[in-house]
Amino acid sequence: MPSSPTSLPDDIEALKALLMQRDGEVQQLRDTVTTLEQALNVRSLEIEQLKLQLAKLKRMQFGRKSEKLDRKIEQLETRLEDLLAEDGASGQKAALPGSNARKAARQPLPEHLLREDNVIEPADQACSECGGKLKPLGEDVSEQLELIDSAFKVIRHIRRKKACACCDHIVQAPAPSRPIERGIAGPGLLAHILVAKFADHLPLYRQCAIYARDGVELDRSTMARWVGACGALMRPLVDALQRYVLQPGKIHSDDTPMPVLAPGNGQTKTARLWVYVRDDRRSGSTAAPAAWFAYTPNRQGQHPQSHLANFTGVLQADAFAGYDKIYADGRVREAACMAHARRKIHDLHVRKATVTTTEALRRIGELYAIEEHIRGQLPDHRKRIRQEQARPLLDDFELWLRARLLTLSTQSDTTKAINYMLNQWQALVYYCHDGLAEIDNNIAENALRTCCLGRKKFLFMGADSGGERAATMYSLIVSAKLNGIDPQVYLRHVLTRIAPVGQAKSPTPGRVKIPHLLTV
Repeated sequence: MPSSPTSLPDDIEALKALLMQRDGEVQQLRDTVTTLEQALNVRSLEIEQLKLQLAKLKRMQFGRKSEKLDRKIEQLETRLEDLLAEDGASGQKAALPGSNARKAARQPLPEHLLREDNVIEPADQACSECGGKLKPLGEDVSEQLELIDSAFKVIRHIRRKKACACCDHIVQAPAPSRPIERGIAGPGLLAHILVAKFADHLPLYRQCAIYARDGVELDRSTMARWVGACGALMRPLVDALQRYVLQPGKIHSDDTPMPVLAPGNGQTKTARLWVYVRDDRRSGSTAAPAAWFAYTPNRQGQHPQSHLANFTGVLQADAFAGYDKIYADGRVREAACMAHARRKIHDLHVRKATVTTTEALRRIGELYAIEEHIRGQLPDHRKRIRQEQARPLLDDFELWLRARLLTLSTQSDTTKAINYMLNQWQALVYYCHDGLAEIDNNIAENALRTCCLGRKKFLFMGADSGGERAATMYSLIVSAKLNGIDPQVYLRHVLTRIAPVGQAKSPTPGRVKIPHLLTV
């Protein structure tokens, strides 16, 4: 707080000490500003370098077509999008004092677009100062670009002003909140861009070309910053989603490789996307299902151990060794995946069918037939049926597998597939003792399909920050799908009600229960 003359000490030495303290604080602030400016300058320099490289490669591409050159362009495009999205995420913060970064001049919205006027009248009917009658004074008009039913239109927010006829007191309704402060993109447009990028796997530069066909020229760098800003804005909502998914109970977990561009050498590294799913509908639960995704730069076991540090209950997953420490103290019980075990035998059967693979698949099929009849039943009923029907089949199956090992070569692929099952047999049969558990981990595998499809489309992430942003958006999109909600409708719903710090907004997302958030 600024000092008033009366609050300053009269003693000269005390004044000197106070002045030295203020000088130290000012220097600290200057050092912080300098550090931030340097970081922004480095990022701006990399963005400009990428733009120059892209321009050069595109000129080279104009001649003879090269698949290697196309891939290089795709890599740089993706890297540039992630850097620009980082700018968008940090753009929610106040501009640095003394910053000389140039801002692109905003182009007026196309005149041919349909206009819709949203007239906002002041709430007061009389002057709040003297009670006098209000009279029209003027209006402020701001425009927002929105996408409604795949058609662009401009929504004009007209805030009428009124003045008191007695004392000239002026009143005006506050401006409606926007997902991105001072941004022209409406919630529907932002939701469309996010779903197109993360659910339909359309890179931003391709979306730019699509929008240009409607006569709307949107700069790819602007769209990338919108994506980054939305990711930062919805981070508290995803944190709440994480807390909901990792409550005590039963969750499904799986991971998938995700190539990420390594800056500097133009090569990719293999990162991972992990998914944790809470979905008990098969055991008769009415609780809302949800999925939480996490990005890590590698597949070390410390990552799932960190994610599940406070979780207690049943973890349904594959036989990844990184989970072993999670099961060590008994707070988390292991339930394996019969689908993983079956897949190893099925792959052998497709390549060359044998008596052993045929019989093993038949026996596993009997177990799945039992599950089909009890799907949706309450846990106690499921446990009873499994104990009566599935457990005897599993006991006999184990004896048969051990007998078959005696007739097979120790180095054969069939032996390896059987040993995979027997080495985790207790975890494979756990579901018979717990009506809440499932026979397999297909719930988690299905949740990862969106990521796998995207990986085939865009080939890689542009940076680690892009992987983290993708995990944020996948969490919301997949959770919406699990609840039978159109992800675009849901994201529009969220972006309409969440506003950045400093704008009028709904209650903090982290304090709202996830089932309510998933209801549009």
